[in-house]
Amino acid sequence: MTAASPAGVRRIRVLIADDQALIRRGMSLMLSVEPDMEVVGQAADGVEAVEMAERLRPDVVLMDLHMPRKGGVAATREIRLSLPHTHVLVLTTLDAEETVFEAVRAGAHAYLLKDAGEDEVLETVRAVHRGESRLTPQIARKVMDQFRRIAPPFAAPPTDSTAAAAAAPGKASNAARLNSPASLTETLSDKEEKILSLIAEGKSNKRIAAAVFLAEGTVKNYVSRIMEKLHANTRTELAVMSLRQRRGE
Repeated sequence: MTAASPAGVRRIRVLIADDQALIRRGMSLMLSVEPDMEVVGQAADGVEAVEMAERLRPDVVLMDLHMPRKGGVAATREIRLSLPHTHVLVLTTLDAEETVFEAVRAGAHAYLLKDAGEDEVLETVRAVHRGESRLTPQIARKVMDQFRRIAPPFAAPPTDSTAAAAAAPGKASNAARLNSPASLTETLSDKEEKILSLIAEGKSNKRIAAAVFLAEGTVKNYVSRIMEKLHANTRTELAVMSLRQRRGE
């Protein structure tokens, strides 16, 4: 049974996927008392998570990673491919670098450990529903470690001008410069670089707006423009790119 939502406010529809019944019940009780949230289903493994997500079409899926039949990474990937408007929040005890990185690559919008506080979980559910991505500093470091080890260097998608520059003997150095992480933010304005750095710190649009003295809607427009310029699909990708650029990787 869920609490009545405020007039005119649509509840955030949440699906909980965890193989531990006690965790599912506890999360369901915590979320259901929130006036803007509604638990629409509980899945005991990755196969059920995918099937229930496709049937119920939740706004947010709370996804454990270590589950029978199908793990959370595979389930996240399938849900994101079939339901692009459903966001996945990983909530797990697993913090191995490779596991974290694979979950982010699969499309998870946020990654929290199960020792996170109740307020942090609730705020992250709301943030993910708004389209934001959240990584705690500890998790962000692990993503960066794996990204550095196995991901190829950042390369801007080829355009007519960069292709021509790469083909011209006298301009090869310019092409290399464009493809280097150090030049990642050269196409961004000072304001966009500032906003990108705040995204990398995990700040929400509301907090970014307060920090740079802009309206929240204006910040959303900036974020969209930055994602377009850097060819990123999520805020998590932007955060990873920014961290790589800071480290000169």
